[in-house]
Amino acid sequence: MDEGHPISFRLLERGTAVWTSDEHEIGTVESVLATDREDIFDGIVIETGDGRRFVDAPEVARIAERRVTLSITSAEVAELPPPERGAPEFKANPAAGRLARLFGGSWRRR
Repeated sequence: MDEGHPISFRLLERGTAVWTSDEHEIGTVESVLATDREDIFDGIVIETGDGRRFVDAPEVARIAERRVTLSITSAEVAELPPPERGAPEFKANPAAGRLARLFGGSWRRR
């Protein structure tokens, strides 16, 4: 399979094929986890036949246009944990009145 040219994790698209180091197609990319401010790649969430799995950045060997290759085997992928939900994010509600601020109502969940 022609995997295409190497690309940045920022260009990685949902649905891209994911292959293991022992040459098995294990699933597809569900989402990319990264921090925008620090421009740090944290890993990917993949959809496999056994459900969604989180693949940490050091276990991603290569990202190309049409294929992601992992540095772990298909047996090791089966042992990966499902992704965890992150902590909820809140934003300030500047329109809240004094009473709302007193009782914590000046924050909204994103």
